[in-house]
Amino acid sequence: MKTLKFKDHLVPLVLSGVKDSTWRLFDDKDLKEGDDLVLINKDTGDQFGKANIVSIREKRLGDLHDSDFEGHERFESEQKMYEAYKSYYGDKVTPDSIVKIIKFKLEK
Repeated sequence: MKTLKFKDHLVPLVLSGVKDSTWRLFDDKDLKEGDDLVLINKDTGDQFGKANIVSIREKRLGDLHDSDFEGHERFESEQKMYEAYKSYYGDKVTPDSIVKIIKFKLEK
């Protein structure tokens, strides 16, 4: 089973169902539609749930539109979005980076 890690402040959003989408760059897990997932709190290492990938779309980070934020947290600005993803993935994040937009369903 594959794992997805979420920062501590995102865990309640996932558990409440408000967040049912995540974006991943440089996918080293080969995530695919239908994959079963274990959800991990990145800050504590604790498992907080299980989910299944419902759909995956790919886009350039610079081509994201409002509709791509459905089920995903918003950022104060485009600059803040790039800062967040650079903190996760390093300086290789650019507008040309491919983002996997992953829609998932939390298992009850």
